[in-house]
Amino acid sequence: QVQLVESGGGLVQPGGSLRLSCAASGIIFSINFMGWYRQAPGKERELVAGITSGDRTDYADSLKGRFTISRDNAKNTVYLQMNSLNSEDTAVYYCNVYSGRTSYWGQGTQVTVSS
Repeated sequence: QVQLVESGGGLVQPGGSLRLSCAASGIIFSINFMGWYRQAPGKERELVAGITSGDRTDYADSLKGRFTISRDNAKNTVYLQMNSLNSEDTAVYYCNVYSGRTSYWGQGTQVTVSS
């Protein structure tokens, strides 16, 4: 059974940083894509960043330069380094993994940016 375990969320002050991690287990096929989405209250879920098996990365335009996605293939883990956080980054962040023509989602981790 595939499991995605997210960690690293929490409360941070404006201008601060957080690093999210998502470890995938039970994956049988190669992982084609790993990414992070977020959903703020009253808004639709949106792509934050993604990384392919070939290490090609993609970011939401508004987040380029502040967020960095990376992956450790040996650990089936994807990371999201978030810097210069502001209140608009407050949301539930979801890990997404695409493998074997199936999309898997984590349970979500809350990120709150507030003083």
